[in-house]
Amino acid sequence: MSTLIHWFRNDLRLADNPALSHAARQAERVLPVYVHSPADEAPTPCGFPRRSAHRRRFLRAALDALHARLLEEGSGLLEIHGEPAHCLPALAAQVGAAGISCEAIAAPEEEAELAALSAAGIPVHAVWQSSLLDPAALPFTAARLPDVFTAFRQAVEKAGLTPPAPLPVPRLPGWPAGVAPTPAEAADDFEVDARSSFPYTRPAFHGGEAAALAHLESYFGSERPHRYKATRNGLTGVDFSSKFSPWLASGALSARTAYARLKAFEAERGASDGSYWLWFELLWRDYFRFLHRKYGRRLYRAAGLGTQPVPGHDPAAFQRWCHGETGEALVDAAMRELAATGFMSNRLRQLAASYLIHDLSCDWRAGAAWFEAQLIDYDVYSNQGNWLYIAGRGTDPRGGRRFDPVKQAREHDPDGSFRKLWSQP
Repeated sequence: MSTLIHWFRNDLRLADNPALSHAARQAERVLPVYVHSPADEAPTPCGFPRRSAHRRRFLRAALDALHARLLEEGSGLLEIHGEPAHCLPALAAQVGAAGISCEAIAAPEEEAELAALSAAGIPVHAVWQSSLLDPAALPFTAARLPDVFTAFRQAVEKAGLTPPAPLPVPRLPGWPAGVAPTPAEAADDFEVDARSSFPYTRPAFHGGEAAALAHLESYFGSERPHRYKATRNGLTGVDFSSKFSPWLASGALSARTAYARLKAFEAERGASDGSYWLWFELLWRDYFRFLHRKYGRRLYRAAGLGTQPVPGHDPAAFQRWCHGETGEALVDAAMRELAATGFMSNRLRQLAASYLIHDLSCDWRAGAAWFEAQLIDYDVYSNQGNWLYIAGRGTDPRGGRRFDPVKQAREHDPDGSFRKLWSQP
């Protein structure tokens, strides 16, 4: 009987998972696996751990939920530790698997993992599935992707492109003999800071697919989508933005599922500037993915896509920034929130990044690494794209974005309530 391994990467869900559906169609036995790679826990060049406790806890919740869902479907989840290129071929030999299915991720480290796995001699079927739009349907090739987001958006909208419908949960074949699912871990009694704008230890913000889908229904069952454009630059609270990003980042929620629910909302309650802006933001997310398909490793150079010299760096200033001790009150409040909760608003991410680069004259790559370590909604594409955008080393024709912290405080925290909320760690 044929056996395939499905290697879960950033696709921790059963619904709308084309790679998992492919494995379920092709094999008589499917072994769902998650690999804990030592690279995920290795220290960064700046010396801090690559994943904070917040990221680890949110991932743990997503994996526990995935394990429970798989058990409901008559399957399970096997968690293994090691480099994928070593432990997956060994597992395939143990269970007699003919190959591996997984999500394709167009970032250098993730592509190197797949290359090493293929070099080990095992067939790998990698499926591109994290974007809203199908790259093959775009009105240009990857090499001719517009270098300005507005031109990309206008071309997509002029072509009338719509995403494919999300796939249902596949009927999973049986579990291979000779291996047992990983036992469930003891529940973590940790509680995230009560000031959090994404309190992920509460059931409504749990890391798993069920919580993601429930949040989707709650959000689109309200008038919040109509208010989104007006409120999206808020600084604190659970309702000012959609809060889809942590689930989209882990893959507990697919962009196509979010879009389908958005269109159902507009059919029921009418379209508006607010609901359009949700589509707009999903397109930005796609754009950073397609930039990776066009430029790949070049996006990770010190100069990015430009020719500027290697950025300077002040380690002491960087440490003050990380710990919210720069003396700039709004930036410090934002960085304290990030450390305490693993989350901060998009407006504050832009401000904090700008301040590190343009006011403290630090290396943008160090800031990107800190965000990678801290953010529960860390997404390799969006994180790299946004830091390049602020630093002026990506495709933005304006050559970087500097945010004036005084102006930002006046416009977005006029009464000082956010600064007061996070005046202490």
